[in-house]
Amino acid sequence: MRKFNKFILKLLRITPDTVNIPPEIKKCVLLFAPHTSYWDFVIGAMCINVMGFKATLLIKKEAFFWPLGPILRKCGGMPIDRAHVKKFPIYAANFIKEQEEVAFLIAPEGTRKLNPNWKKGFYFIALEAGVPIVPGYLDFRSRRGGVLPAFYPTGNYEADIAELEKNYYGMYGKHRGQFNLEDKPYAFPEWLEKKK
Repeated sequence: MRKFNKFILKLLRITPDTVNIPPEIKKCVLLFAPHTSYWDFVIGAMCINVMGFKATLLIKKEAFFWPLGPILRKCGGMPIDRAHVKKFPIYAANFIKEQEEVAFLIAPEGTRKLNPNWKKGFYFIALEAGVPIVPGYLDFRSRRGGVLPAFYPTGNYEADIAELEKNYYGMYGKHRGQFNLEDKPYAFPEWLEKKK
């Protein structure tokens, strides 16, 4: 499966970063941004497979219809009922505490549409579970997918979110105009140099 995913990513001109994977990936809340398309999940799952780790992905329960449901579960998908979303951070934190290894993947935007403010759930899950947040990305500007160094939440939500968001400055999702940080100065200009 890994070779197949590598081949498909090459056709899509997406380069997965298989080198700079922090050790904290073994037990963390793994962010996934920008999230502007259903294709993000498919391409992101391929990158994760090529990078050599498995993630537990939060997906709205409505997506788990047949025949897609079994495929999503096979890829690590966990259905979330958005009607009970307020109780979910405690459930998710307990789930993480019980695992030896888990990269608990969440899209901080919470939607594929433009959202000027990220959802807070991922932050409080990490804080409650006592695990770091690892910023994962799929950047269509540089056509790269990977993970960045782990971030340990301090409990100061506003300051921590501002720090985390800097990792995503200037990145593009598949659909331009639907990521709230794409108009910021690009955080990784050296990636564009390598792309030329």
